[in-house]
Amino acid sequence: MTATVTAAPPEKTREPTPAPAPSALRELLHHPIKGKLLLLALAALVLVPVGVGLWGSGSWPGELTVDVSGPLDDANTWVVDNRDTHPLFLYFLLHLSNTATDAVDAVYQFLDAMGWLGVLVAGVGLAWRAAGLGRRGIKVAATAFGAFAVCGLLGMWDATLLTIALMVVAVAVASLLGVAIGLAAGLSDRVDRVLRPVLDTMQVLPAFAYLLPFVLVFGTGTPAALFCTVIYAAPPMARLTSLGLRGADPAVLEASTSLGASGWQRLRTARLPLARKQMLLGLNQTIMMALSMVVIAALVGAGGLGEEVYSALSTVDVGKALAAGIPIVLIAVWLDRTTAAAGDRIGESAPGGGLLHGRSAWGLVTAGAVAAALAGIAIGKAWPEGWTYDISTPVNKAQDWITDNLSSGVPVLGGTEVWAEHFTLWILNPLRDSLIWLPWWSVLLLVAALAWLVGTWATALTATLSMAAIGVLGVWAKSLDTLSQVLAALVLTLVLGVLAGVLCARAGRLERWLRPVLDAMQTMPHFVYLIPVVALFGVTRSSAIIAAVVYALPAVVRITTQGLREVDPAALEASRSLGASPRQQLLGVQLPLARPALQLAVNQGVVLVLAVVVLGGMVGGGALGYDVVKGLSRGEMGIGMTAGVAIVCLGLVLDRVTQPTTRTGPGTRTGTRTRKNNPS
Repeated sequence: MTATVTAAPPEKTREPTPAPAPSALRELLHHPIKGKLLLLALAALVLVPVGVGLWGSGSWPGELTVDVSGPLDDANTWVVDNRDTHPLFLYFLLHLSNTATDAVDAVYQFLDAMGWLGVLVAGVGLAWRAAGLGRRGIKVAATAFGAFAVCGLLGMWDATLLTIALMVVAVAVASLLGVAIGLAAGLSDRVDRVLRPVLDTMQVLPAFAYLLPFVLVFGTGTPAALFCTVIYAAPPMARLTSLGLRGADPAVLEASTSLGASGWQRLRTARLPLARKQMLLGLNQTIMMALSMVVIAALVGAGGLGEEVYSALSTVDVGKALAAGIPIVLIAVWLDRTTAAAGDRIGESAPGGGLLHGRSAWGLVTAGAVAAALAGIAIGKAWPEGWTYDISTPVNKAQDWITDNLSSGVPVLGGTEVWAEHFTLWILNPLRDSLIWLPWWSVLLLVAALAWLVGTWATALTATLSMAAIGVLGVWAKSLDTLSQVLAALVLTLVLGVLAGVLCARAGRLERWLRPVLDAMQTMPHFVYLIPVVALFGVTRSSAIIAAVVYALPAVVRITTQGLREVDPAALEASRSLGASPRQQLLGVQLPLARPALQLAVNQGVVLVLAVVVLGGMVGGGALGYDVVKGLSRGEMGIGMTAGVAIVCLGLVLDRVTQPTTRTGPGTRTGTRTRKNNPS
């Protein structure tokens, strides 16, 4: 009997339960942009009816304002009454004033003792040595020779020496201060967060605004001009030093730590050497910022080329003002090329010994300068009178012709005054009226929404509090008027600057041709080109906007050009292999990958446009700029400082709205916050 074995039926395999489909709402909320937009829309549905119900429409309410001009005027009176008797002035501030005056006088006396030939050879030798004594340094040396020679030919030699003396002391102090601040910010995240708004304030506050308290404390003369220049020029050095320290190669720092190096040894042997390029760029920017203060420093008796410009423009002598403005530009070009050449040589392998390398090269340059100084004493220390040429007459004639033929009556086009009138009527006035028409609480909500959209809650809170501070100061309508001018100038600057930057990035020859023009646009004192702008466009807000565009355009062009050129070549090659046209490469590859540089360009445009707001008040811009100028000219500290603080708050709002900041971890934020004014 055989048993029959029945096979068990196979078990049914259980199929895995499919995961539930992710909610569309959850995906939307986790999207970095769409999620914020949804939350903002929901918040608007709640807050807008509340705002309408509680406050309705209208400007900033008077009961929410605080009068700060009264206490500031009282402080002004106290300083005037106690400046000659109080111990603070006698035993501290007086010593600072005397030290500043003695330092500038000592440098000027030294340069004057060298004679024109000694200074010329020393300047050329310094440029040649910075670029490396050899063939490639000849071009930089020739630039230095041309700069000094033209300063003498224009009859501005003595004024040039006085300006150089002021710049040497100011740049030295600003660089030391900037390096100290940069070291603290670069080595500590907490210090960096604390110092960032301080540096923003130092750079955004108009020079006229803090010129008043310095003049009040130190009086007119060299000390007030020197300290104002130091405050204005120190932030680039601090920011770029901090950037260089934070950007040090982690592998190098790890290797240094593994070898037992202490924190001080790592800083001295690893961090600082790796940050040399950024620090040298900071020195370059500090020099440019200091030179841009030359004319403003002349308003308080600093002398030099700035005084020549200001005295010429007070008599509407454009030719003489240009003759003094050109040397300022040439000094800037000389120092820019010298520091840029030194920066390009950082990291190169040191060549073998010889007379043209190392300490021997510096000894050769020093010996040449001493020999030229001794020869100059024999032939005369002053620049020869017969080697000068007066350009004021032909320049004034050309300016008169341009004004007579282009300001009005041009067939079809109408003329520059007609353009200014239409620009004011169809763009500036509607933009200003629209901003003033908005209820004050809606402006705060709009600022908070934009700042949070591009950053974090902390960014939105900073921007909102800064905008609210403007209302508390009692200058709400004037600030919105200034904001309308800044926005109009910023749009023009970005359109022209990005287009020019794209062309320069694609054509290296065009960039080389435009470089001296961009240098002149940004280093030429504003007062020099303000007179022909007013002559062509009249005393209107349009003139102020054109001046702001001229000043801010070079930085936008250069940052855009640099950002496009630093796009990964592999990405461009991949797009070309897929058959992308040049236009498709630009729109689909280069511009998206260069977005951080473009964001920095927008930020720099805001900062530089705000820097010209004060000058705009002198040529019809009105609003906050006029109040700052009025406070300085009449000694009314309350009005001037209130308007200056409002401009700072406006700058902080625009800075936070235009610079994206993302949170990457607890207490850590990343973003492009580094100022690069006039990048070379």
